Amino acid sequence: MSLALRTLIYEFPRYLAAITALALSGLIVLFEVGVFAGIIHSDLAVSERSPANIVIMPAKVASLVNSNASLPSRVLPQIYLNPEVVAVASSESNDGKWVNTPAAGHKRVNTYVNLWAVDTSPGSVTLPTDYGDDLRRALQEPGAVAVDATTLDTLGVKLGDSASLNGHTVHVRAVLHNYGAADQPNVAGSRDTLYQVGLGPDADTTGPLLVKIDDPTRAEAVRDALNASAKGAYRAWTSPDFNAANEKAVLGQQIIGILLTFSLVIAILIGIGITSQTLRGAILSNIREFASLRALGISMGSLRMIVIELSAWVGAAGLIVAMGLTWLASKASAGVGLPMALHPASIAEVCALLMLIAIGSGAMAMGILKRSDPAELLR
Repeated sequence: MSLALRTLIYEFPRYLAAITALALSGLIVLFEVGVFAGIIHSDLAVSERSPANIVIMPAKVASLVNSNASLPSRVLPQIYLNPEVVAVASSESNDGKWVNTPAAGHKRVNTYVNLWAVDTSPGSVTLPTDYGDDLRRALQEPGAVAVDATTLDTLGVKLGDSASLNGHTVHVRAVLHNYGAADQPNVAGSRDTLYQVGLGPDADTTGPLLVKIDDPTRAEAVRDALNASAKGAYRAWTSPDFNAANEKAVLGQQIIGILLTFSLVIAILIGIGITSQTLRGAILSNIREFASLRALGISMGSLRMIVIELSAWVGAAGLIVAMGLTWLASKASAGVGLPMALHPASIAEVCALLMLIAIGSGAMAMGILKRSDPAELLR
């Protein structure tokens, strides 16, 4: 066991503030990135959780975020020209005014919701894979809708209640989970219900197309073939690439970019400020031990490497605590309907940042080693 690691273990309380600061710095960044990404995946869950392998979008539209994703209806039959395509259906959604039917003593809710249409036949390409048979059959009823559990209070309804959607009566027949939205509540219903309440698209247009192919492992090859034959009429995406593009579009929005940048700066300042001062204090408290090492012939360069290694171990401990706190935060966030979405690349970037903060803080604290003169032992 190295001297640096032994020092950290036996004098752990002295380094606890630095470890905590690093952990909180990592938590701040990971939580914000995870929540913002989770919001868009939850908001678009009806389409993202479909069994589709490919998504067809307008040629110049890069995501569903703040975009008009309407396609000419003639595009749909063109997709069937590819022999590997087995099913194509449009993903339709539209906004409508929601008015609940309050019980005595309860308030009336007037708000707007986004109604997503699903086809209720078994194995439909627009039917989310986490919809069970009971939910699928429930939505076959004319006017039946499903709402997310976190929006029941917002919409002023409970399971079995009726409400008005776009001036037509609908019935809450199912409760969803992890289908929440940051702004406008999501409601799911059958395609027939979408038209029944007057929110269906025009005959000449259709929403993004969800495509299921015979061999999912050939999704990229089929995508390339569809794009080669598109002639500018549309653009094909694999489902994972399309989902990533939606997430990137959200994180790239100006206000979210400002918030993430601000959080990153705060996290760095907290990490460097507390970690460097903690390491400086810990080294100063052990200055006589460092002086003893110099008296034994250990070079100043070797002492500096001990400090750097000690900083790296502090950083590693901070990473472990940060991952634990982030896991707890993800569970708490999911419990209130805001599931976090974190990717290995984002986690790796934050880990690298925390290690740089730890090692940089150690480098800033090395100046105190100038007091490790062997003469200190005679005082």
